[in-house]
Amino acid sequence: MKPLYIATGQPAADLALQPAQRLTDDDRWLGRAMLAPAVIYIALLVGFPFLLSVYYSLSDATVGSQVLHFVGLENFRRVLESNTFWRSLRNALVFTLVSQALVVVLAKMLAMALYLDFRGKWLVRLLILLPWVAPISLGTIGWLWIFDPVYSIINWTLAAVGVLGPHNWPVWLGQPELAMMSVIMVDVWRLLPLATVIILAGLGGIPQDIHDAAAMDGAGFWRHLFLINIPLVMPIMLVALLFGIVFTFTDMIIIYVLTRGGPYDTTQVLASLAFFTGIQGGDLAEGAAISLFLFPVLVAVVIVLLTVARRAEVT
Repeated sequence: MKPLYIATGQPAADLALQPAQRLTDDDRWLGRAMLAPAVIYIALLVGFPFLLSVYYSLSDATVGSQVLHFVGLENFRRVLESNTFWRSLRNALVFTLVSQALVVVLAKMLAMALYLDFRGKWLVRLLILLPWVAPISLGTIGWLWIFDPVYSIINWTLAAVGVLGPHNWPVWLGQPELAMMSVIMVDVWRLLPLATVIILAGLGGIPQDIHDAAAMDGAGFWRHLFLINIPLVMPIMLVALLFGIVFTFTDMIIIYVLTRGGPYDTTQVLASLAFFTGIQGGDLAEGAAISLFLFPVLVAVVIVLLTVARRAEVT
């Protein structure tokens, strides 16, 4: 069969393909088409629950209610008048800032050690990644056994070396100061691999010529670290810090498994307080209002860290 030609003298099949070819050749439209599935997925996964939380926070929704009534900002007023909310906010800030300061410092040290060549480096990298790839709930249950007041391996080890006596064993999750220190320790253990991998990728992006030039100029370890290494990796370190803050500030699994917010709300954070109030307590409206206080804090942190990271870039 001969191809069908129209007035332009081109085959009809070729003309039918031209709009699609124009779209694929246009970088702007092609980029939008490639991003569309991810945008739709994020909108459904994040946007819908967020709007639902806003809707619940302005109502009197409970677990058993079938009809919702608009109450305005009443739930937010009750939350702001609660001492537990302000204590949870303070705990969340302490929990996040202290743990992420430790994560960034330790991850930088670990990344510098893993950047060197030594035998078995692949095995060390594999072992370091295990806390991140393992389910956080299972890993936290393991730490729950480690902090057990009777069978704690920490207490038994300290007693074996003579640090602890037979009658002064600490209750890691039952004493306020030790409980906060324990949950911070677990969070550092969980997020250290992620920060290490991010910073290690940043170290690999530094040109070798810069290291060679510094060595020829006689730069020692500390001068090389503070004048070359850290300034060039600072934007990457801020990205690792940003991920860590978002993950820690919104996390409730560690608190839920280890302490349930105790003792005396000394480890209660906003995420766990919203869960206990809205899900276990049945007050969906107040729980949604508590959870929405996470949003402005995280938005402010993201804006500040991304602005600092952009200014810290070395061109």
